[in-house]
Amino acid sequence: MIFNIACIASGILLAMATLDKWDGDKDYFKKAGNFLLPYNTVIGGILLAYGIINMIRPGCFIYDLIAIAGGLLLLMDIVGKAPAIGSLLVKASNALLPFKVAIGLTLLVIGITNLLNLHLLC
Repeated sequence: MIFNIACIASGILLAMATLDKWDGDKDYFKKAGNFLLPYNTVIGGILLAYGIINMIRPGCFIYDLIAIAGGLLLLMDIVGKAPAIGSLLVKASNALLPFKVAIGLTLLVIGITNLLNLHLLC
């Protein structure tokens, strides 16, 4: 359940610009994104940890890769401070940056479908 909520929250954060265009003048996604912005690090950490932990056990590998990508994008400013692999994580985050909106929308769909107990890719 925590993974699903983190997917929805990160999807809103990562794809806020596109989602804001879709809702017109109502600004639902912009308000939600501004509310979630202080929790950016926590949400990214949950996604990254969940993706890495679940890659070890069998399951849905695609969800885990997308969760890791979303976690890296949300933790871009923090991953550079990792002592041994900081530069590698920053390079990975920068490589994922052009796909930020696509990853965000995918995480949003994954979170909503998992909450509804509809597993599309698993």
